[in-house]
Amino acid sequence: QVQLVESGGGLVQAGGSLRLSCAASGTIFSANVMGWHRQAPGNQRELVATITSGGSTNYADSVKGRFTISRDNAKNTVYLQMNSLKPEDTAVYYCNTHWATMGGGPYDYWGQGTQVTVSS
Repeated sequence: QVQLVESGGGLVQAGGSLRLSCAASGTIFSANVMGWHRQAPGNQRELVATITSGGSTNYADSVKGRFTISRDNAKNTVYLQMNSLKPEDTAVYYCNTHWATMGGGPYDYWGQGTQVTVSS
């Protein structure tokens, strides 16, 4: 069993900042990718950012320069620092972890999501 629990969402004014956290527990392969996706009403879920166990990052063009993803491997926790927030960032943000090995997989687990609302 793998469980991901997000926290840190809320209501913020445009231009403000929020920091999301996601703590993973259970049996998780160490060489995993963790990331954040988001889904706004009427939209498909989209990639926000990912980070490998080695620290390599990837960002959606819409958040580059504003969001920073990081992780604490010892705690199996991933963070998303969101600065200069815009109303279009409003969405439910979901934490994800993914890995695949020769012995099994792929494995893909998701949290329940945390609401981020940015007012204009």
